[in-house]
Amino acid sequence: MKIMKSVLRRRTFLSGAFAVGLAAAAPFGTASAQEPIKVGLVAALSGQSAKSGEAITRGLSIAIDEINAAGGINGRKIELISRDDESNPGKGLLAARELVQREKVAAMFGGLDTPVSLAIVPFANQSKVPFVGVWAAGTNITRNGAADNYVFRVSAVDAYVGEALVDYAIKHGAKKPGMILINNPWGESNEHALHDALKKHNMTAAGVEKFQDADVDVVPQLTRLKQAGADTLFLVANVAPSSQVVKSLERMGWNVPIVSHWGPAGGRFTELAGPRSADVHFIQTFLFSDKQSAKANDVLAKLKAKYPAIKTLADVTPAVGIANAYDAMHLVGLALKKAGSTDGKAVRDALLAIDKYDGLIKTYEKPFTAQNHDALGPKDYVFAHFVKGEILPLTQ
Repeated sequence: MKIMKSVLRRRTFLSGAFAVGLAAAAPFGTASAQEPIKVGLVAALSGQSAKSGEAITRGLSIAIDEINAAGGINGRKIELISRDDESNPGKGLLAARELVQREKVAAMFGGLDTPVSLAIVPFANQSKVPFVGVWAAGTNITRNGAADNYVFRVSAVDAYVGEALVDYAIKHGAKKPGMILINNPWGESNEHALHDALKKHNMTAAGVEKFQDADVDVVPQLTRLKQAGADTLFLVANVAPSSQVVKSLERMGWNVPIVSHWGPAGGRFTELAGPRSADVHFIQTFLFSDKQSAKANDVLAKLKAKYPAIKTLADVTPAVGIANAYDAMHLVGLALKKAGSTDGKAVRDALLAIDKYDGLIKTYEKPFTAQNHDALGPKDYVFAHFVKGEILPLTQ
């Protein structure tokens, strides 16, 4: 009798487990279709870079609104779950773990900082949950050496940015450029990229100087570059440290051209850097403008409707965060539809199988392949600078 009860209990347990397993792996058209599909965001949502985190959130939200208004993913709405990493790698990794293990997100979007993204990459690959970068540009985020790579990106890539910065500087007269780089993995990534790009032009750097996030005086490093004969500076740092470089140059009275990665675009740069902020020329992947595509006009109108604080083009700074995130969310949406489930491997394989998407930044043709998980390349950059708080394009 005890044996029979044990067998019955075991059969009941197995039947329940089998049913749960079917529910978890079931296609979108089942009874679970009413449950939302969760996607996660790990980004700096507070501090000096909060404006960039806000832009990413807005880009994802507009794309999610569009997907949901069109019927969702085979009847299921998408829900965004956000976590603030405070630009801290340890907090970013904990946030990613929570999103995957507790919230059961189908995909994650990464935020601003290369060190934070690099901390998440091994976990994303181990968990087999697609992780799509929408800002951080460190080359080895996507080129991470994993045999089974779940990391993608719709953003700038340092290896390509190095080429763009060098080409731009040479076009504007640079013959002996120097580097002033933040002392972290992002700075290291760009140091390699800039050296490689300079070699293609048979050039070498006048010097390479590093500085810390919290440094308020960079005059010693800049003085060494000036004494080495640097005629242009390549700058790589986020908002606050970039502003310290500009203020240090002003104290020195050194009016050297500054060609920068897009770090200054990520927050209150004009306020922090002062009047010389307009002298910094930096890359972007997208700019809203007076002359833009119908799609850009439509997205801008939706931004103004959803976020009443947006009145003018100056209020959508930084546009790259919005545009990168918007296109990334739509690409993930296409993958979810193609996969027919939220299984990580199925979604990853579906991202690789996307043929075409008419996006905000460009029309993507085979945006991802097994060999290349970066949807944007060196031809997708424009140069810009700040004018009265607004990011405006520069003639290249």
